[in-house]
Amino acid sequence: MSVDARPQEPVTERRLAANADLDLRSTRELVDLINAEDETVAATVRGEAGALTDAIDAIVERLARGGRLVYVGAGTSGRLASVDAAECGPTFGIEPGRVLALVAEDEASEDDAEAGRAAVRTTRVGADDAVVGLSAGGRTPYVLAAVAAARAAGALTVAVVSAPDAPLVEAVDVAVTVVVGPEVIAGSTRMKAGTAQKLVLNTISTVSMVRLGKTYGDLMVDVVAGNAKLRARARRTVELATGASESEVDTALEAADGDAKVAIVSLLARVDAPTARARLEDNDGVVRRSLGQR
Repeated sequence: MSVDARPQEPVTERRLAANADLDLRSTRELVDLINAEDETVAATVRGEAGALTDAIDAIVERLARGGRLVYVGAGTSGRLASVDAAECGPTFGIEPGRVLALVAEDEASEDDAEAGRAAVRTTRVGADDAVVGLSAGGRTPYVLAAVAAARAAGALTVAVVSAPDAPLVEAVDVAVTVVVGPEVIAGSTRMKAGTAQKLVLNTISTVSMVRLGKTYGDLMVDVVAGNAKLRARARRTVELATGASESEVDTALEAADGDAKVAIVSLLARVDAPTARARLEDNDGVVRRSLGQR
């Protein structure tokens, strides 16, 4: 496929020559084209499994010793980071502030390197933290400056980019380079590059939480039951984890003050809620270890 490019132009800004007549195509042709391009993204992310593994293991090490996972981004990258960070609390019950996103205020602020440095200083990033910088082209001044400040403070630094040999790749400890190629709309990195970033963020946060014991098997045992839907999910989680009857589950959850983990350990170990809670506290909140299963 022919690609129009200028010297030194990042691949994220290049144009697919075959799409020069894009605005003349039918709606169905456009739907099929975008879908076909999107199909390539997951395979590209899969190709970075090794780098993702290295990044996640290092992130988990820092989270396990009380550090934070800090995303840094601007534009689409920043908005995607904000969503992922916001979901970690209600989904996995991780304490407020342990996963957060530093985001440039607006598109103009992407070029503000000092704002990136200031965000890292204000957040007091340190050696126990892991900082993940997201930038499709790997050249965003806000992100580059924030990552440099984080690295100087001793934090682990990770890059998620869609352009090889980008400055951000050289500035971090681990780089996840998902080169998805030019976009259907030239330069619109909210498309394939954004989808790749979303997949990478899902993988980083989800696998990190699994490694920290925030699940029991595939069950969200640390879910924060803040509404009716989530309370029903917590109840269903205890049922699936224990095989107990509805009445047994209700009794266990009531005694556990709604804490699914405590209810699960109580039912499976046949101990009361205070004992179950103490076991969890002695085993870093990991259900399997609290049950002596590993």
